[in-house]
Amino acid sequence: METELSKKLGVEHAIFGFTPFPAVAAAITRAGGFGVLGAVRYTAPDDLARDLDWMQEHTDGKPYGLDVVMPAKKVEGVTEADVEAMIPAGHRQFVQDTLAKHGVPELPEGEASGWRITGWMEEVARNQLDVAFDYPIRLLANALGSPPPDVVGRAHDRGVLVAALAGSAKHARHHAEAGIDIVIAQGYEAGGHTGEIASMVLVPDVVDAVGPLPVLAAGGIGSGEQIAAGLALGAQGVWLGSLWLTTEEADLHSRALTRKLLAAGSGDTVRSRALTGKPARQLRTEWTDAWDDPAGPGTLPMPLQGLLVAEAVSRIQKYETGALLGTPVGQIVGRMNSERSVQAVFDDLTRGFERAVDRINRIAGRSAS
Repeated sequence: METELSKKLGVEHAIFGFTPFPAVAAAITRAGGFGVLGAVRYTAPDDLARDLDWMQEHTDGKPYGLDVVMPAKKVEGVTEADVEAMIPAGHRQFVQDTLAKHGVPELPEGEASGWRITGWMEEVARNQLDVAFDYPIRLLANALGSPPPDVVGRAHDRGVLVAALAGSAKHARHHAEAGIDIVIAQGYEAGGHTGEIASMVLVPDVVDAVGPLPVLAAGGIGSGEQIAAGLALGAQGVWLGSLWLTTEEADLHSRALTRKLLAAGSGDTVRSRALTGKPARQLRTEWTDAWDDPAGPGTLPMPLQGLLVAEAVSRIQKYETGALLGTPVGQIVGRMNSERSVQAVFDDLTRGFERAVDRINRIAGRSAS
């Protein structure tokens, strides 16, 4: 599964694996792909440095990257406390009422919320970059549009390629104009923040819009056959995220959540603003239903919603409240029905890719190579 892009980055397979778990990212790189560590949960620079040190020791000198979330436009002088003060009291009460309805206990006294979405704040993301650029990362990806121009410049000065996610050809063209090196065409099926255009339509649209810039296909990809389809549509690789959540190296801190993922079908996700304030595909739960109910107060815009629900999400996860327990995940969850190592996933992907290529060769009247 080599392409021009994978050769440029020095990886065996054009599989880019996004994950919040260092052990998974390192395993993806060791397996011949390109591991990309999600940085949004690192609110303390020292924690990110610790895990990047670990990545350095466990990637066998092979390349890896970092994914951040930062807006293209900077808002001056706004602190987290300022944003917190914008949250209406009625929304805070709705959170407490929903948790009380399901009997979710309070966090123990003195225990802080373990999940904060302050990584969406530009100041935090810039601190992450100050750390990351001290390491030999080969790719910087931004999940919230094109990074600010100065960030693109800093990356290029260090020989780091910059990627950005796009949910439409219009977004992709904007990335190209901003000097982005790689466009990730993320279809409607994808987990997390995603648009309204399905991958089969989106990928060739984006390829046509930004060529000759390389495009990665993302959304609803979890087999070698689907990788072959993405490459056939003109992509130079694939961007996989959800697939790694049920790998043995993943650290979800919740066996109940792992069981929910393994049992879920492709129809058990929903695009909801419940987690961050922007439409994000995730497991459908009574928590997402409550926020999407017209009788409720409705969600707040990003980053207010993420700050509002941060402690609630920590409580739901800590006490494994089944009816409310969820996570961002794509429709490919229906194929994630067993726990396997990252290497086993790669072995399955490469076998599926070979089957697809052989099948097309037979259809085209060519013998398999």
